[in-house]
Amino acid sequence: MAISPPINETGPAVHVTRRYAWVVFALTFGLLISDYMSRQVLNAVFPLLKADWALTDAQLGSLSGIVALMVGLLTFPLSLAADRWGRIRSLTLMAVLWSLATLACALSRNYQDMFIARLFVGVGEAAYGSVGIAVVLSVFPQNMRATVTSAFMAGGMFGSVLGMGLGGVLAEHFGWRGSFSGMAIVGLVLAVAYPFIVRESRIGTSPKRPEPGSTPAAVGAGKGFRQSPLWSLFSTRSVICAYIGSGLQLFISGALMAWMPSFLNRYYDMEIDRAGVTASVFVLASGAGMVLCGMLSDRLCQNQPGRKIALAVTYSGLCCVMLLVGFQQEPGVLQLALIAAGMFVAAGTTGPAGAMVANLTHPLIHGTAFATLTLANNLLGLAPGPFVTGLIADSHGLMTALQWLPLMSLGSILVFMMAYRSYHGDLERIADFTATKPARAA
Repeated sequence: MAISPPINETGPAVHVTRRYAWVVFALTFGLLISDYMSRQVLNAVFPLLKADWALTDAQLGSLSGIVALMVGLLTFPLSLAADRWGRIRSLTLMAVLWSLATLACALSRNYQDMFIARLFVGVGEAAYGSVGIAVVLSVFPQNMRATVTSAFMAGGMFGSVLGMGLGGVLAEHFGWRGSFSGMAIVGLVLAVAYPFIVRESRIGTSPKRPEPGSTPAAVGAGKGFRQSPLWSLFSTRSVICAYIGSGLQLFISGALMAWMPSFLNRYYDMEIDRAGVTASVFVLASGAGMVLCGMLSDRLCQNQPGRKIALAVTYSGLCCVMLLVGFQQEPGVLQLALIAAGMFVAAGTTGPAGAMVANLTHPLIHGTAFATLTLANNLLGLAPGPFVTGLIADSHGLMTALQWLPLMSLGSILVFMMAYRSYHGDLERIADFTATKPARAA
């Protein structure tokens, strides 16, 4: 049975079977899990690195933040390169690079070696999220965008679960170097298998040469930027707000993923393996919330597109309240329950924000649009979150830093409310623009 063909970013719509569409999703999702396993295994071994190398919390935060920083800086140019060179080949090369860099982490002799290795982990992971979601969206219909986007991006949460949980167990038995080595092996195995199963020719994302005398639609050479599909990246207030609001909210998720193992180790006296496994449960709750919030958005917003933004505001508000109250409690079951509830909705804005970006940009440049969203998510949220929290922890303690953290949701709420005022008009503008600039081969 074939699914309805979506608009394909690099050429005509393609027909794929429902089964193969889910195979593409599963393998691309698996590599995303490996991506985050390599990224988040570090958090499980924070206490061991702190003890071995006498590192400050700010230094530990920098080892986490440098990956997100490189992702933010490089996602846009590398996504453009992937659109031209071939998305499947690019995804495979990215996976090999981040896996080898993770192996280099296992061989690090000091903080400087680890910092450089982590930098290259970030280079390898830079464009995976944006290019991967573009591949996945190319084989699913438009009415599944929020569901597919949130489900795919939840791979980051599930990868974090495995990275912290499995990383903590491996560290307890084989030391922190064994944790990094294990993550590297998983990534290399998946990277070798991926291009043999997911092929450009089957999903219609092969880069195509322009016909003689034609002008590439993605660039709009000679026609001016305002006539190019790239103009839609920043053409409306709503899409800019989607980038910013998503990034500000993920400041909280990035900080919590980085510091939950250390929080449990310091305030609940958990050993490294138990702290890693327990923290992974909280991240799992966040991943599940991301998927369910995205599904809820699709279900409730089919005929009311503005509800996506209202739901994003609701998710941010609930996160703020739950975490503010939770971190004010004494260590115990009530505190952990409130933190889990807050983390459940912390990344709930991912689905609505992703759907907003897809709906407010030209289909031809969705890969670049998601690269822009990834850039905002990392530069505004995932990169500064762990580092800033570490800086505050050095001065005032980790508990105080986490008590202040939920206030970032107030900024996200404000930005999404600004988007709500112009969303309907912006959708009409983009619909008119897309109708006059139909997607065609780039």
